[in-house]
Amino acid sequence: MKFPIILLTAISAVFSQTGLAHGPLPVPLIGVPIPPVPGLTDGPAPIVVNKPMAIALGKALFWDMNVGSDGVACASCHFHAGADNRVKNQLNPGTLNPHPDNQFDRLPSGQGGPNHTLNTDDFPLVQYRNPFDKTSGRIFSTNDVVASSGTFSGQFTGVSPFTGSNDNCQRSADPVFNVNGIGTRLVEPRNAPTMINAVFNHRSFWDGRGNNIFNGSNNWGDRDPNAGVWVQVNPRKVTKQSLHLENSALASQAVATALSQLEMTCANRNIADIGRKLLQRKPLQYQKVHHEDSVFGPLNLTTSSASQLQPGLRTTYKDMVRAAFASRYWANTGRGAFGVPVSGGLAYMQMEANFSMFFGLAIQLYESTLVSDQAPIDTALRDPDSYKPIGLTESERRGLEVFTESHCNLCHAGPVMTTSAIVSNSMLVTSTPNAFFGPDHSLRAFGPNAMGKDFVDMAKDAGITEIPNIVMRDVTRNPSGQKLIDFGFFNTGVGHPDADPGLGGVDDFGKPLSFTAQYVQYLLGNYSEIKDQAVKHVHSCQFLTPLAWDLGFDFNFPAFFTLSADRQVDGSREGPAEISLRSQVCQDPAYAFIPTKAAAIAAFNNPNDQKFAQGSKAAFKIPTLRNIELTGPYMHNGSMATLEQVIEFYARGGNFDNSNQSDFLTRTPMSNNPQKRADLLAFLKTFTDDRVRYEQAPFDHPELIVPNGHQGDDQFVESGHPLASALAKESFLLIPAVGANGKIDPVEPFLAP
Repeated sequence: MKFPIILLTAISAVFSQTGLAHGPLPVPLIGVPIPPVPGLTDGPAPIVVNKPMAIALGKALFWDMNVGSDGVACASCHFHAGADNRVKNQLNPGTLNPHPDNQFDRLPSGQGGPNHTLNTDDFPLVQYRNPFDKTSGRIFSTNDVVASSGTFSGQFTGVSPFTGSNDNCQRSADPVFNVNGIGTRLVEPRNAPTMINAVFNHRSFWDGRGNNIFNGSNNWGDRDPNAGVWVQVNPRKVTKQSLHLENSALASQAVATALSQLEMTCANRNIADIGRKLLQRKPLQYQKVHHEDSVFGPLNLTTSSASQLQPGLRTTYKDMVRAAFASRYWANTGRGAFGVPVSGGLAYMQMEANFSMFFGLAIQLYESTLVSDQAPIDTALRDPDSYKPIGLTESERRGLEVFTESHCNLCHAGPVMTTSAIVSNSMLVTSTPNAFFGPDHSLRAFGPNAMGKDFVDMAKDAGITEIPNIVMRDVTRNPSGQKLIDFGFFNTGVGHPDADPGLGGVDDFGKPLSFTAQYVQYLLGNYSEIKDQAVKHVHSCQFLTPLAWDLGFDFNFPAFFTLSADRQVDGSREGPAEISLRSQVCQDPAYAFIPTKAAAIAAFNNPNDQKFAQGSKAAFKIPTLRNIELTGPYMHNGSMATLEQVIEFYARGGNFDNSNQSDFLTRTPMSNNPQKRADLLAFLKTFTDDRVRYEQAPFDHPELIVPNGHQGDDQFVESGHPLASALAKESFLLIPAVGANGKIDPVEPFLAP
């Protein structure tokens, strides 16, 4: 009777993920290690030699309006609980559509387009007659995106190294972002997620283009063979050397943002030009700094007093770089070896040429301090056996049950509440002597039971094991069935799948962003197509549904490589050591196989064979749920204004059914139960850290002046901006400097009355 048992097992492998509530519990972030970056601050030759100064440098660079070409700082899109709550001039017409029409839609309020002021009537951007029932019919939909206002852009021609916030650029009205031909600031094509706790993400940006490996030059990691940094090897010689820093997606993100012509910069400006602009200046030259700033104060860098806040720090960017980084990266003062600006002029020096590395790593170290681990979910008393948070209110505990029975915990898993926190999640479930996390009254040991009781609340059910895996195989909407997908990314049907490719996009070299596409090339034996080396170390036995499967006998299941002639042991292409490694912590040891090259090629070339189907199109990185109460608007396209609208979305099973959509996106038990929805909302608010709500250390910050739309509305603006007469005059939002003790008025949710 073995065959019926195996058949039942095969069916279970497909449908086990859609059954009863299971998976890991939400656990505290207290004591959870930040993913290590070997060689950054440790080892025989660290890059950073003064970490506190590097953090201070990163904080200054993040908040400094001089970094952008026209007054935009990194913080301009991340000043409100790490996100952006502006409502004016925040619309993009869906420019990431492969065939964009560049036309703005009228929103439900009756208005829209550049310089529109968003209001509650505009949301959600996809609406149904009954918001809890998708079959009731869609009554409104747009591919417009609510995101963040950025730069005017233009063509870079030069910059002053001493004064002025704005670069010299040839600026004119943009053909898309304008009101009656008068130019407005451009708006990004995706919503800005919070950067608080972002250090735990394995990759950055919604589409994952912020590579886990930082190469010192840009966001593409090992994909760019020409990337690198200049190193002085002796007093007379410098060489360009490759850089390969693991777990540095934040650095990759920082340099990409600084080069974005939508967010911060004019065209043809590079980060060496930013270095030239900043190095001789005081950090935060035109922005007040609180005398009790939690980073600058202890280093005696602020010139402010309790009676009067002053702009700038008592140092220069050049001196901060010299103090923070090893001298081999900045000591050479010659010119000529490091290139010249595209716009012409004096050749770069080493410190300018390496400014991309200083910029990325300093901001990464600063953002690494922004960990919100004092929310009620962190500090609540927990049952010592099950590790359930028994210290929450009755409604919040019921909300946790709704959260798990709706399978939310299979994407929003681990202490950061996302499976995209691949490394820290794996570290937590690895048995480690004398390693504990959580509050003192409810400490939990690292190991398989870290996220709940074994065989009850299994981290493994969410794909989390001791060995980080960057590719997964999971179930998507039938009839497409199982698909390979990058771990930590999902298609939930928020927008039309053709509106934004997400993970299905390509990099600057024309290669797929997804690791999954490279993994398929690995299986085919096309090793030269693998640019991200971690792809060569995917463990197939950790897949939630198998790819190749030893049933114990030969029987051909169309969805899997089950014939013995068609499969080989995973790791056998590399050798015995890799075979042993890839047979550990499996979902099932029978999954520890991959197809032979011949079987892989045959399946790949057969249009009717779906074994290599990929779920990358319109898939996006799973965001954290921490401080979610404060970080609206929500989703990659900013299409939902409130958590209530987010709950409605999941209650009805998403917006747009498509073959790449996760199979969990079905109507949930809360769709017809207002109490369950209210309890879930209460539970989600347990992730709010009051230090974030009141901007207490480490979430305090310097003053920031943020562009906040233009004088007028979406029908009329006034020309005559100081940068160019063809641009619209602006309005601004003043964010006052805050010290370590925070502020009196709390950060409010998006569009709060």
